[in-house]
Amino acid sequence: MPTAGRTLSSTSIRQVQRQLREQAERELERSNRRLFHEANRLKRLPLYLFTILDELQAQARERGIDVIDLGMGNPDLPPPKHVVEELVVQVKKPENHRYSRKGGDVERSLHETIARWYHQKFHVNLDPAQEVLPLIGSKEGISHLSLAFLNHDDIALVPNPTYPVHFNGVVMAGGILYNLPIHAEQRYLPDLHAVPRSVLKQSKLLFLSYPHNPTTAVADLKFFKETIAWARQHRIMVVHDFAYSDIVFDGYRAPSILEVDGAKEVAVEFHTLSKSYSLPGLRLGFGVGNRDVLASLAKTKSYIDFGIFRAVQWAAVKALAGPQDYVHWAVGTYLKRRNAFLAGLKQVGWNVPMPKATFYVWAKIPLKFSALTSLEFATLLVQEAGVVIAPGSGFGEYGEGFVRFALVEPEPRLGEAVKRIARVLQMED
Repeated sequence: MPTAGRTLSSTSIRQVQRQLREQAERELERSNRRLFHEANRLKRLPLYLFTILDELQAQARERGIDVIDLGMGNPDLPPPKHVVEELVVQVKKPENHRYSRKGGDVERSLHETIARWYHQKFHVNLDPAQEVLPLIGSKEGISHLSLAFLNHDDIALVPNPTYPVHFNGVVMAGGILYNLPIHAEQRYLPDLHAVPRSVLKQSKLLFLSYPHNPTTAVADLKFFKETIAWARQHRIMVVHDFAYSDIVFDGYRAPSILEVDGAKEVAVEFHTLSKSYSLPGLRLGFGVGNRDVLASLAKTKSYIDFGIFRAVQWAAVKALAGPQDYVHWAVGTYLKRRNAFLAGLKQVGWNVPMPKATFYVWAKIPLKFSALTSLEFATLLVQEAGVVIAPGSGFGEYGEGFVRFALVEPEPRLGEAVKRIARVLQMED
């Protein structure tokens, strides 16, 4: 257990700052000593703060601290039993261990199942053969989309803060990243009309994601209609990451951007089984929408991977075509966690807005600790409380001053996390 009642002094804050600085210096020194240096595009990538947190977490465990990990959005709920059983059955079939081939039995079935699921859920018609593309996780598809479309003088418009692959994929592909700051005052929606005309001339992609990670913000169909009209006017592709479409609360329904008339002319949308079905390790996602965009993405992938393990595809069919009771149960579980966790934080003096969607909590760093960066504050919680959270700066520079909690622990553990956080909040200056 973390030490209780320890006084937080300016010395311990300086220790946190010094530790992070020394860690960065060691990493730079290791990099400079390497015989073979990384490509310059990798050097353009921002520091991946979650790697630092993983190291800090490991150090805490080595000291015997019982760590509560609320940092990564890694679902802890058991996946649907019938999906796991289908995976076990299909793994035992020798024919499923061959390469996945376009037009095969499971491949055709998965395309058709995704199209049916999409129609039932969003009332949008999709051509299974040309407007559906299964992926090895949505993250893979999103990053490869930038590779497929961005030249070195093409700009991608990316809201900031956001899920890191949205900007990392652009940098890895060699494109130009243009940040669109999003703030609570504008409900974390980008002001597309504020983009300079000179930038628009070179812009090729716009990334969106609602419900939003990390801010938990949501968008309505009116926003998507305005976005599609703007994108058609400027001939810009809209890429909508829809990973949290199911994780919604309080009567809110997350609309698909493809519900907008004409959206398929300029938009693609990405889904994943990771969140709705608690299957992040299965690595199964899919893109839908503009057939030409998906064809180019499929072409790019054909040079890089050999498709999805056939047994995984059969399991995905079972998840999407089978009963959806599991999804409702999972959402109900996250709702209870959200309510209990935020009530706990409020009780100890940390008032945080109630999210309508996702299983995250996006919280402004308490005023008492506002002199710390989000990484320093996250480090402090690991060291003083054994609670791991994600620093807002890990999602882009405009995430600074915030931290993200992932509600991926049972309620009793979340309650314990609140107690530990309370001890840190009550420490003397």
